[in-house]
Amino acid sequence: MKKNILNLALAITLSGLASTANADYIFTDLGALVGGLSYATAINNAGQAVGYSNNTNSNFSARAVLWDGNASTNLESSGSINSIAFAINKFGQVAGSIDSYYAGSSTKATIWTANIPTTIGAQDGNPSYNYATGINDTGQVVGVAQYSVPFRAALWNGSVMTDLGTLGGSYSSARDINASGQIAGWSNITGDATNHATLWNGTTITDLGTLDGGSSWGIAINNAGQVAGSSSIGSNNAIHATIWNGSVMTDIGTLGGLVSQSFAINNSGQVAGYSDSASGVHATLWNGSTLIDLNTLLDSKTSSAGWVLNQATGINDNGWIVGNASNSALGITSHAFMMSSAPVPETESYVMLLAGLCVLGFIVRRRNY
Repeated sequence: MKKNILNLALAITLSGLASTANADYIFTDLGALVGGLSYATAINNAGQAVGYSNNTNSNFSARAVLWDGNASTNLESSGSINSIAFAINKFGQVAGSIDSYYAGSSTKATIWTANIPTTIGAQDGNPSYNYATGINDTGQVVGVAQYSVPFRAALWNGSVMTDLGTLGGSYSSARDINASGQIAGWSNITGDATNHATLWNGTTITDLGTLDGGSSWGIAINNAGQVAGSSSIGSNNAIHATIWNGSVMTDIGTLGGLVSQSFAINNSGQVAGYSDSASGVHATLWNGSTLIDLNTLLDSKTSSAGWVLNQATGINDNGWIVGNASNSALGITSHAFMMSSAPVPETESYVMLLAGLCVLGFIVRRRNY
């Protein structure tokens, strides 16, 4: 009898702990501005996310957005046609672009500091088109600057822009920069027939290669110098998410389809992206050995409400993920979402559960005397 009551006490305690701990991730719909569509692009270690959202009912008007906790901030309200936030560092500085082309100027690479935008220029005059896609914690910015015809990977140190060059072709694009100034992107090779994932390290340009000799694209880089992106594979138009670690290439694979893509990599080597599957395009997480469909990590309440995670576009060092989700039941084509770690059980919960266990233990002793 004593043993049965103790087992009951333990079961009640464990049940309480399980109900308190919840799932590994908590899903949050980050919402949208007036137009109803939003897209997340990046997240920092403080849990601040950036992206863009429609500011009107027109799908052609977007505004850069910062999501911080329960608050969303429209970063661009100066009357430009479009603005997009692509990256955010640990200090909350945001990199992206402001497009006022239809007002008579052009797209400008932009940094938002304390939500105040500053456009950054070019070394050789003023390119007709430039945008920022990455920023590190020292404020170095990378992106693309377009001149008369070709566009080139660019690095901005303050107001000074450097053309990073190519692998021998006409075009290149820088996508991300790490703490030591290493830059990931892609470049056309000689002849411009294909492009290869590229690493810029100071004055050195490295061709990272491809999985099959075709094309590849570098998209993100962590502080260890690991690059995430994608590469063509085979002759059936397949493209697979890929990781480059020095000279070693890893094919992440797919969820059963032909195409997958990686968009972000954290300092633990976890990769956020997407893959096509039998049930559509799904957001993915690579944990170092396995490609996981993020939809399998949703709690049953969120899944039954109709949410489908389509793309994972950012991941921080805490494993928090942002991306874009749809919900046909609610008529939502795309909303930015966040998957954050579930909170640990509160101290009060432990105290109450342990107190309950002690009471049951006392009852056991009383019944045995």
